[in-house]
Amino acid sequence: MTSGAVQGRPGSRLRPEPGAGGALHERVVTTGRPQWWLLILALLVTVGVTVDLLGRGILERMDLRVSEIVSDWELKESAAYRPVWAVTQLGGRGFILIVLAVLVGWLAWRRRSLLPLVRVVVALALLTVVVYGFKYGAGRTAPAYPGSFFHRDGASYPSGHVANAVLMWGVARWQAVEFRLAPQVQRAFWVLSVAGPVATGVAMVSLDFHWVTDAVVGAAVGVLLLGVVHALDALVLSRWLGARAGRPPA
Repeated sequence: MTSGAVQGRPGSRLRPEPGAGGALHERVVTTGRPQWWLLILALLVTVGVTVDLLGRGILERMDLRVSEIVSDWELKESAAYRPVWAVTQLGGRGFILIVLAVLVGWLAWRRRSLLPLVRVVVALALLTVVVYGFKYGAGRTAPAYPGSFFHRDGASYPSGHVANAVLMWGVARWQAVEFRLAPQVQRAFWVLSVAGPVATGVAMVSLDFHWVTDAVVGAAVGVLLLGVVHALDALVLSRWLGARAGRPPA
């Protein structure tokens, strides 16, 4: 276990380890580790939607129809553009990394643990490799192309913003809960981990930046990657850092 980890049963008084710095609080939400059934569902959605799109199936026709509707809204040329664009940044890598830098820096200082940083780095590396590999491998063009085509210059599928929101806000929530930050902080990251991906996907589709299926599969890939990071942490990361700190594995 890393410094700052908690021993004790739910409902017991929590005390920080020596040198951990600061009081610990009860867990008021879960860490958000995806359940096995959710991982299976996410995999089925990813495979099923991809096969349908490659076969020019019903989901592609749905995407085209939704794109026609939102194009008629002309949000890009309206006063609503900037507020809606700002919502898309809930899945923007820059904004999320700024928040994570503050969170990880705080935990490193107060709890004397590098584990949150390692988790963020691993998640970011997986996100970059998997999502961009998927994007350039599929080569799907964005709605502005116009039309849905699989072309070597396409990089729309899946939505990196939505995948980023699911994975990175999920990792942030995990840290806030595991390291027993204040209840309001835990709840704030819980809201971001749930509402952030939804708001990002809706905003991206509303501005006709992405197809609906881009957002759906982006969310599914984010769930799968979050499950992978949790699994890597249980099998390798926490054990390795705990061993380096001279503590037995949990």
